[in-house]
Amino acid sequence: MATAAPEAVRIDLGDVQGDILRAYGNAYERTTYVFVGIDEPGRGREWLHGLVDRVTTAAPWADAGKPAHAMNVAFTAAGLRALGVPDRVLRTFSDEFLQGMAERAGLLGDTGDAAPARWERGFGTGEAHVLVTINALGPTELDAALAELRTEVVRHGLQIVSEQPAQLLPQSREHFGFADGFAQPAVEGVTDDKAVGGGVPLPHGTWRALAPGEFILGYPDEDTRVDPKRRLPNAPAAPLGKSGTYMVWRKLHQDVALFRRTVRDAAQRLDRDELLLRAKIVGRWDDGAPLVTHPDTQPDEFDGRAEGANDFLYERADGDGHRCPLGAHIRRSNPRDALGFEGRLSFRHRIIRRGMPYGDPLPPDALADDGADRGLVFVCFNASISRQFEGIQVQWLNDGNIFGLGHDRDYLLGGTNGGSMVIQGRPPDPPCYLAPQGPFVTTRAGEYLFVPGITALAAIADGVTG
Repeated sequence: MATAAPEAVRIDLGDVQGDILRAYGNAYERTTYVFVGIDEPGRGREWLHGLVDRVTTAAPWADAGKPAHAMNVAFTAAGLRALGVPDRVLRTFSDEFLQGMAERAGLLGDTGDAAPARWERGFGTGEAHVLVTINALGPTELDAALAELRTEVVRHGLQIVSEQPAQLLPQSREHFGFADGFAQPAVEGVTDDKAVGGGVPLPHGTWRALAPGEFILGYPDEDTRVDPKRRLPNAPAAPLGKSGTYMVWRKLHQDVALFRRTVRDAAQRLDRDELLLRAKIVGRWDDGAPLVTHPDTQPDEFDGRAEGANDFLYERADGDGHRCPLGAHIRRSNPRDALGFEGRLSFRHRIIRRGMPYGDPLPPDALADDGADRGLVFVCFNASISRQFEGIQVQWLNDGNIFGLGHDRDYLLGGTNGGSMVIQGRPPDPPCYLAPQGPFVTTRAGEYLFVPGITALAAIADGVTG
């Protein structure tokens, strides 16, 4: 007997914070992440009261269009404790969230220069309690929103632990020069139109969106789909467990000059085209065109938002890695069907990414580091930090065993000692080897956070969390 199709789930978008399901897009060119510390629960909750009604939700915007700025709020475990959330309620949160990113640094590969002891002040120490993220249309709108926030923080006797500005770079590239943000997961009931290339591959070349509970707590996830009792995934105790999610925030410094020199030198040594070698490392050309569908030359034009732009699979089209290397960054971070079983081993490890570059670009032809701080503020949302973000970081990026690559780390994000990579040759070309080099990317700060729904946020502000 055929299994009945699951009933469509309707998400209360007005109760979900907007930066989770809504990609604010390139219109919001400026972002600042403000971490606030709270010394006294009452003053902290009073401050939050003034924010609740101003937090941007995932509900469609009115006919007036995009607001001048969007604001969203998240909490560390120390922050919830500082605001008076009882221990019995905190114990219902996930272990990895309660431990915090710094405590799990060894697992994540944040060692050496990337170790928490070397992070920027206030991170990994329990000092950062609340993260307020402000996305703005431009510098004027950002300055106005920040001025108001700073005034309120001071007025309530709180402290700003850290401010991290970020902004879009020309052509929406990150500092290594690649267009970013492609192949975000498709969420059932929200972005079903993105299912092709962003959802779960099905037989006969079709796709479906992922269950919303993979990203929003309190809703059915992929396990719920096949559970006869339709049980929901684990979530914090009511009233905090509905419409929220977990957030990963990492400040990643990029050594652009080292990356450029390394690729240049490798291209000369291997007698390979430098632009193609860059694409082989990442799995996409600079403009975002995937190697699986454009293996030899970068297309004249590529629009990642166009229908079918990300409609590709690895095992079916490129199982041997001759087009996109088995160790390419995007193949490791989102293997699609590359692990076999028609993608069933990978689709439960998807994350929603909302990162933003920070710092000024290194001049295009520069090969020497100028000492400036630049990189990526990596942000992602997931219902399970351990299964989703940490699964990708630990099992796929820090260890190549599952891909048949032994102990090879991801070449782009290889950690303290750098990664290594074999690039499979397209017959008759032989394979080539990129020796460990780096690190190109170093963690400078990070926190695990909880993003409550609007109802839950109001409960935290009211001090009625259980």
